[in-house]
Amino acid sequence: MARRNRKYAVPGVERGMQSFKAEVMRREGFAVDPNRPDDVKYEVAKELGVPLRPGANGDLTTESVGQVGGRIGGSMVREMVRLAQQQLAEREP
Repeated sequence: MARRNRKYAVPGVERGMQSFKAEVMRREGFAVDPNRPDDVKYEVAKELGVPLRPGANGDLTTESVGQVGGRIGGSMVREMVRLAQQQLAEREP
């Protein structure tokens, strides 16, 4: 799977987002190398039975690759929502 060239809306947040991903996936029970948080996708793929490997993965279906990305992204979104709800609750009078 080739790494996409992501552009964040806020310049300079890539490192923070990678740290956030590593922390969320660690809490989900995955072994995450803090220096290479993107590598957690291989562990997630293995758990899901998706034969993801470094380099070209053109033989994989969109559905199987989406399962891997969805597991990671879904976990991150759930944590972001939880944090936002917590902040809103703390602001209420």
